[in-house]
Amino acid sequence: MGRYRSCAVFFFLLAAAHTLCAHEVRPAYLELRQTDANTYTVLWKVPAVGDMRLSIRPRFPENCKTVGDVTRYRASDSYAERLLLGCPGGLNDKTVAIDGLTSTMTDVLVRIERMDGSAQIARLTQSKPELVVEASPGRLQVARVYSVLGVEHILTGIDHLLFVLALIIITRGGWKLAKTVTAFTISHSITLTAATLGYVHVWQKPVEAIIALSIVFVAAEILHGRQGRLGITARAPWIVALTFGLLHGLGFASGLSDAGLPQVHIPLALLFFSLGVEAGHFLFIGAVLVVIFLLVQLPRVIASQWMQLVPPYAIGAVASYWFIARITAFWH
Repeated sequence: MGRYRSCAVFFFLLAAAHTLCAHEVRPAYLELRQTDANTYTVLWKVPAVGDMRLSIRPRFPENCKTVGDVTRYRASDSYAERLLLGCPGGLNDKTVAIDGLTSTMTDVLVRIERMDGSAQIARLTQSKPELVVEASPGRLQVARVYSVLGVEHILTGIDHLLFVLALIIITRGGWKLAKTVTAFTISHSITLTAATLGYVHVWQKPVEAIIALSIVFVAAEILHGRQGRLGITARAPWIVALTFGLLHGLGFASGLSDAGLPQVHIPLALLFFSLGVEAGHFLFIGAVLVVIFLLVQLPRVIASQWMQLVPPYAIGAVASYWFIARITAFWH
């Protein structure tokens, strides 16, 4: 039991490296929406931290020119530009690239929507900083892009992972963990779908603050268990996972809303984004359980009492910081 809790210190140290930047590893976003045969409206969003923004820019085909003025504005966590692009002859078989992408660690999600509602989705990376615009995108491409987006969203969402880590600690693995993860999956899938399809509308900042508070709650439940006071999370963790999963699903929806959904493939994109999120969950849980297994093989070492308290206190402290920072962000 001591090793089970102590191994969580390892994962906390990994998370602590990202303490000040939960959800800061975000892709840039380029959207081109066709308004007529030769004209596209363009939205370009670049992640920003404070006054710093990434030095990457889209490069359009030579037949494309900016029409009119460019509108620039600063959001809470990004810089954005809107412009009108005239492209005589259209974009089919032309190349769209991102200059400066090869010298960053950020990906760019590109969405090109046509007048018929179909869309081409692509994820540009350091190794692949450009794409060729296709006449008609396939279902396989949509499935691949949105599943990868789902995996990346959860694996870069340190707050969601800390919540899952706390559940692993309190359930100690086994069948109880399986039921808890299943409940979490069902609940966040419900709100993810409802929010993405527009059936639920919430202000994202309070949701992010309450997600941080949910982590504080579960960390406190671990400490209560160490003191011999079993709370509801220890007795019925699936109920806590089911309840807080509804909130976490709204947080997942923010990542999908940033990318948008292809109008002719909404169910497919939503399904594979959800599957990607779940794949990310199980990758993380698998990594935790592997480390636990490896630690069990080591010579028996009795962990000190204070060492066993480090994971819940550390998780709770980080989540408390996030909660205060996100509450403060309401007025900015």
